[in-house]
Amino acid sequence: MIRVLVADDHTIVREGLKQILTKSGDLQVAGEAANGNDVLRMVRESAWDVLVTDMSMPGRNGLELIKLVKAAQPKLPVLVLSMYGEEQFAVRAIRAGASGYLNKESASDQLVAAIRKIAGGGVYVSPAVAEALLRTVRDGNTVRKQLHEQLSDRELQVLQLIAKGHSVTEIGRQLNLSPKTVSTHKSRILEKMNMTNQAEMIRYALAHELVDGLADAPAEPLSSSAKK
Repeated sequence: MIRVLVADDHTIVREGLKQILTKSGDLQVAGEAANGNDVLRMVRESAWDVLVTDMSMPGRNGLELIKLVKAAQPKLPVLVLSMYGEEQFAVRAIRAGASGYLNKESASDQLVAAIRKIAGGGVYVSPAVAEALLRTVRDGNTVRKQLHEQLSDRELQVLQLIAKGHSVTEIGRQLNLSPKTVSTHKSRILEKMNMTNQAEMIRYALAHELVDGLADAPAEPLSSSAKK
């Protein structure tokens, strides 16, 4: 039996995932976490075969959470299950240490197949993600990048929080950074993306779907797919 730790801040999503995995016969949701801090605690306290986690949760989240989990348990396979499109974050997630990335629009059989594969030591990515990874290896820095792809993981995180309407002080509190450090990140984002003000940053983030627009809304029920 493959013991899975499921992390998502929406109870209804966790319940849906539990139903899907239970039907597989060889997968067991042995633990649940509603935020990044709980994920880290549970990863440190118990052994799991696979972690399935959302990218956007309270506390530690996203790319930072993946890195912290891999630092605590280097051999634990991580599957990211997110409503963010693969083109936005999949490559970054794989680079951060994830073994797979699936959009929540994916069918339930894809989710089961992905968990089985990474539990066995493999990597699970869609053809689109595989192509994107190949391009980064083949073309290196010669390929033209979108503006946000020039940002570091931390800068991208700050951009997302700004686009969600958080102040510099709030962002600092969430990321455990001083307001001065957050302001420095903000200045670097503006410089790298050749922008002059925060409004431009927000418009860009929304246009490129870098913000989980449903983060604070009730989740829809899961049926035969892992959709929120």
